[in-house]
Amino acid sequence: MTEYAVINPATGETVDTYPTMSNEQLDAAVAAADAAHRTWSRSTTVSERAALIRRVGELHTERRDELAGIIVREMGKPIEQALAEVDFSADIYAYYSENAEEFLKDEPIELRAGDGSALIRRQSLGVLLGIMPWNFPYYQVARFAGPNLIVGNTIVLKHASQCPESAAAIAQIFQDAGFPDGAYVNIYASNDQVATLIADRRVQGVSLTGSERAGAAVAEVAGRNLKKVVLELGGSDPFILLSTDDLDAAVDSAVAARLDNSGQSCNAAKRFIVQGELYEPFLEKFTAALTAVAPSDPTAADTVLGPLSSAAAADRLQEQLDRAVAQGATVVSNGNRDGTFFPSTVLTDVTPDNDAYHEEFFGPVAMVFRADSEDDAIGKANDTPFGLGSFLFTTDPDQALRVADRIEAGMVFVNVVGADGAELPFGGVKRSGFGRELGRFAMEEFVNKKMIRIG
Repeated sequence: MTEYAVINPATGETVDTYPTMSNEQLDAAVAAADAAHRTWSRSTTVSERAALIRRVGELHTERRDELAGIIVREMGKPIEQALAEVDFSADIYAYYSENAEEFLKDEPIELRAGDGSALIRRQSLGVLLGIMPWNFPYYQVARFAGPNLIVGNTIVLKHASQCPESAAAIAQIFQDAGFPDGAYVNIYASNDQVATLIADRRVQGVSLTGSERAGAAVAEVAGRNLKKVVLELGGSDPFILLSTDDLDAAVDSAVAARLDNSGQSCNAAKRFIVQGELYEPFLEKFTAALTAVAPSDPTAADTVLGPLSSAAAADRLQEQLDRAVAQGATVVSNGNRDGTFFPSTVLTDVTPDNDAYHEEFFGPVAMVFRADSEDDAIGKANDTPFGLGSFLFTTDPDQALRVADRIEAGMVFVNVVGADGAELPFGGVKRSGFGRELGRFAMEEFVNKKMIRIG
């Protein structure tokens, strides 16, 4: 049978392996989640469930060093970024514990005719399946499990095959926080088992964060079985620079936006679209600053760029880069790859007939484009199958809102990067998926908005 494995991408060492569960074990896991929904969920209040989620956040803080060390081993995240991810996850749990009662309170409906009253009451759906990726092992789980457990749904969590240790650590936290058996269940399942699970009548919804291919496969099975789905997929987010009073600061923001999580973030800036007279000076400064960041030991406190998550990930990125160059792209600057340690790379001359123009580079490769006008910048920004996030830099506040309105994306950040927050909805349009996580909208995805009319 296939195994989940911790393979340190910095060293290539196989640290540990975890066997895929049997079909009987999988059925028992779903049965436990279903039973917990029928008993625990229906016998507890929002405030009681919120208190448990508050404790989950506290345990993340108490165990932050241990948790961070796990994902450095599993997927090569630089240690300071790993610690920051644990802290952000703790904040997400705290946010939902503090706001859940307000978000889930009954919503009166003003009647147009007739006596009596009416209201909307938000109630749980049942067992939810979460399929999570390797790039943010704690954060992705927090934004799915936190709000949905407070709603009263129960969770069956299938993590990425290279994250079994962090998956186990998360499950232990939920147990130690006081959740009963079945409320949060970690599974080591194969893709075939997941397809069977989606079709299981006890599962009421599926949330996936992952690739387009994985999203399409999950949505296909869910659609056949009439299951609600939230998909957060890939992105090729534009970074649009129209004007600036401080080019060096704009370049620093651009580098930070590209190298988040060693470039392995769906909502990282990947296409840099620069207006006319700023193009040449930006390209020069950006290339120098980006390529000055060399990949290094992820356990070192000053490391910004670590290894890619696996040898397979590095090979995929290399193949993409080689194909882009073969189709006419120009490599402005790059270094030498050393296994999973992939150098920061800048590409120009990427035209619409180049595969790279329509693809997502999941690693430290940046494409830079010249825009002749505001309209041209918007056109280039929107000329992509993706629509997750975007970044816009301008000194003109009227232009900021005008352009933000025209960008085809689920999120627009104006004159700021790294500004995600637990209260800010996260999600995209087009082939970047559908549905929202974080903010109050995360609590709207998997609930029964029950209308109650009283005469």
